[in-house]
Amino acid sequence: MSARTDPSAQPFAHLQAQNAALYRVVLATFVRAKQRFTVHLRPEDVLAELGVGTSAEAVTAALTQLAEWGNLRADPDTGRVTTVEDFHRARYLYQLSPEGHAAEQAIAVYEETVARRGALQSVALSDIAAQLRALLAIAAGGAAGDPPDPAKTHLLLMSLVDRFTGLADNAQAFMASLRRTVDFADAEVDVFLAYKEQLISYLERFIADLANRGAEIAALAGQIEEAGVLPLLEVAAHREASDAAPVDDADGEAQRAVAREALAAWRQRWHGLRDWFVSADGGRQSQARLLRSAAIGAIRQLLGTVTAINERRAGRSDRSADFRTLALWFAEAPDDESAHRLWHTAFGLSPARHLSTTAESLALVEEQPLPASVSWSRAPRLEISPRLRRTGSYERRGSPNRVIDRSEQRRLLGERMEREAAEAARARAALATDGPTTLSHLGELDSVEFQLFLQLLGDALAVRRPDADEVVTATSDGTLLVRLVRIAHAPPVRIVTRDGVLTGPDHLVEITDLDPARALTAR
Repeated sequence: MSARTDPSAQPFAHLQAQNAALYRVVLATFVRAKQRFTVHLRPEDVLAELGVGTSAEAVTAALTQLAEWGNLRADPDTGRVTTVEDFHRARYLYQLSPEGHAAEQAIAVYEETVARRGALQSVALSDIAAQLRALLAIAAGGAAGDPPDPAKTHLLLMSLVDRFTGLADNAQAFMASLRRTVDFADAEVDVFLAYKEQLISYLERFIADLANRGAEIAALAGQIEEAGVLPLLEVAAHREASDAAPVDDADGEAQRAVAREALAAWRQRWHGLRDWFVSADGGRQSQARLLRSAAIGAIRQLLGTVTAINERRAGRSDRSADFRTLALWFAEAPDDESAHRLWHTAFGLSPARHLSTTAESLALVEEQPLPASVSWSRAPRLEISPRLRRTGSYERRGSPNRVIDRSEQRRLLGERMEREAAEAARARAALATDGPTTLSHLGELDSVEFQLFLQLLGDALAVRRPDADEVVTATSDGTLLVRLVRIAHAPPVRIVTRDGVLTGPDHLVEITDLDPARALTAR
């Protein structure tokens, strides 16, 4: 059964009208009135809502026009009629029509969608895991013979789908806005540099939460499917089908068709949630893992953008330092032939490359190219620039540009890179184990060691399947090998760091340094 609508209504016509701004504020007044459960508004009520600066004639004309377009419904105002003249005078009560209300809802959704920036919701991951744990308890009770409660099961599934849909939509919107932020970094460089540290920390925190919670959610989804997820989906489908509008259905086939459609919809939602967190055997990666890779790539892109901005701001290179380095290379050349090769390479003095010729000569060479085997005496002559012929130099005379000495900045940058490399090497040496050990025996970790440990733990948990107890993986640079083994019924473990305390189930971990030279130096 469909609602009756006015085919002549044009509820979106006011958006392109001359007084669109006035129409929008008038309709916003009716939307607020509907939220306050106010049924009708008189013109003087609308004028009072708009405040000073709007005339009564303009409001009356706007209400009349909106009623003609179908946004408002005008009913005669007979409540204040005391005489025959009052009855014949045009007085109306206005309220939003069904078409106008639908148009306002559509405009609100459009504005919200366009303005939404999105977010990476770590809290949503925790909520999804909690709801899955509650569903697992219901599924386990159903496997033991205790039928699931329809209301509780249906509400849990609806809350789970709503939370998951918000997580996926917000993550997609955030990554799209992040790409726009990086793409337009040149337009607002100062703003970009001001918040890039917070943005990188935000992405790193979500990556760590996604690695931990994603593995837990994937494991819970697998346990629910083993206990039996189909009865839960059937309960939700039958409960939705019971609310369907009655039809002329003597044998109940239409009602069963509604139930089948609802069950198919719930199965599709469940498969979507499972595929979002669980990778397939055929090589298809889960959306959670793809989102994690996209976030890591966004961090690299942000750092690359910052590096490019700093390079553009750095100005010209230090030519005096470059010439001193080139002089040292000349002094270290083993023979004259090597010095000649260095000379030609450094200054680009290949045959005729140092000459500046005219555009006509270049066009002639491009139209009639000559092979390199043709002797210069047989080749056609080249017309060089008149300035070069007259003065002996093509360059304009004048003082050279001032060279900025950046040796101190380079020294500081080199010291910082050496310090960071030493800290990374020390963290690798501290985390490398002689064999399998439990997480509880790692001891206290400093900030650098803790960041490296979180990265290794995230890489291992990301590739571990929900039904696997052991996983072996290597870091992206291939320098460390991580082996993680789940301990059955392991008690919780606390890893104390300078940044806080990390808690979780105990595991066996083995970290091997694959660089023999570095491993030997560490020993």
